[in-house]
Amino acid sequence: MIVNKKQACQQALVHRILTLDISPGSMLDETLLSEQYGLSRTPLREVFHKLAGDGYLTQAENRGSKVSSMDLTSMRNFFQSAPMIYSAVAQLAVENANSSQVSELKDTQARFRKASEASEPQDMAMYNHRFHAIIGEMAGNPYLSPSLNRLLIDHTRMSQMFYKPINSKERLLVWEACDQHDAMIDAIITRDAKMIVELTKDHWELSRDRMEKFVRPDPLDVDLVLKQAGE
Repeated sequence: MIVNKKQACQQALVHRILTLDISPGSMLDETLLSEQYGLSRTPLREVFHKLAGDGYLTQAENRGSKVSSMDLTSMRNFFQSAPMIYSAVAQLAVENANSSQVSELKDTQARFRKASEASEPQDMAMYNHRFHAIIGEMAGNPYLSPSLNRLLIDHTRMSQMFYKPINSKERLLVWEACDQHDAMIDAIITRDAKMIVELTKDHWELSRDRMEKFVRPDPLDVDLVLKQAGE
């Protein structure tokens, strides 16, 4: 497939946003990006407009474009909405999935497991993103799809924490998540709606605590803070 400059720019910006190469809330420099991707201002702004429509960017008149933030309000909405939307999408996926979609899901899972074995957190996050996006495509619901796609943007950005385990216990959680993907594929193949809803909820709970640390870092040592304040 031939990818033109606009498509290449859009794909690159999506990847950079999802992997936190461009931080949430960052303003985009049109001049710099125009030079980087060989685009004039008009097609670049068309890319920005498309990404804003998909939820990657926010735009305000005369204020330019910035990466969608992950502020307190958006994170609260995310953690409230995610389990409900993921469960509804998974149930519809069981009902509507076709064989080609299942094949793509299996292939994506194989790539996810390979990235897990190689301890490549960015690749793991991106393949996980695609895995759940395919389930959304299986569901084929025009009302849920936009919500799922928006959730996946923030989920993938926060999942960088989950896919960088700091001890053996957290590493086991990553492998458990990988096994849950396999079980979800089996549930879709066997059309087991009850099972995939249970798996989806378990899958969400597995990574939730680690994702929360993205917006709730470990507290500072009080004694250290008081000591530094007195110096």
